[in-house]
Amino acid sequence: MSTHDRQGNETPAIDPALEQGPQTSEHGRSGPLRPTDELSAAERQALIASMSPEDAERVPELHEVEVPPELREKIEEAMSRYPQLRSASIPALWAVQRHYGWCSPEGIRQAAAVMGVSPAYLQSVASFYDLFRLTPTGRNRILVCHNISCWMRGADDVLKRFCEAAGVDPHEAEHNGGNSPDGEFFVQGFECLGACDIAPMASINEHYYGPIELDEVETVIDRLRRGEDPLPEKDIRKRTLAGGAEAPEVETNADA
Repeated sequence: MSTHDRQGNETPAIDPALEQGPQTSEHGRSGPLRPTDELSAAERQALIASMSPEDAERVPELHEVEVPPELREKIEEAMSRYPQLRSASIPALWAVQRHYGWCSPEGIRQAAAVMGVSPAYLQSVASFYDLFRLTPTGRNRILVCHNISCWMRGADDVLKRFCEAAGVDPHEAEHNGGNSPDGEFFVQGFECLGACDIAPMASINEHYYGPIELDEVETVIDRLRRGEDPLPEKDIRKRTLAGGAEAPEVETNADA
């Protein structure tokens, strides 16, 4: 006999005699304990399922969690795109990060309640990808690419200049990223952002800008402090398609 989890996946029913995992005997819970290498395939499967990381914390119910309406709407919209709910994990986490500035424990729990998965599952996804932040970061996030193409065009100097202008520790920026004392900026040297044609470049608040000259860095920081577009003339969203000056501008979806 089988049951279904909240995502609709079929899971085998677990014999009550196996609830204690390997601490069972051929006659149930009485008798001597059996070594795990003597378990049947079904018993082993049940034991592994009971030890899954996503079972560490139960799925929170929506009535137990206060989810901001706009965040819930974003997550449910993402869920509607996929036949399997867990496929919406990444856009759901993006929604959390954009709402709170980082993937906070409470934000992850809220997303888990909406999706019907455990917080541990979403935590495991968020911890795998570099672009998700599991600690608070500055209001403006600057990721300076320093892979080969950008490095050859002076990315190390660009990163250092950003650190100086924003007041971020260069050592922290080179590793997991660093925050400015005023909480305005998060600066990180990033391995590759896939925009070699505009090297040296940076992702600033999730948008690509480049090539960035050293003497433009202070301007970027000043404009960000004022809430302005940092380098509108070098925003990749403003680039034209192949075909010359008459070609239409590239259409982008900032929420993709």
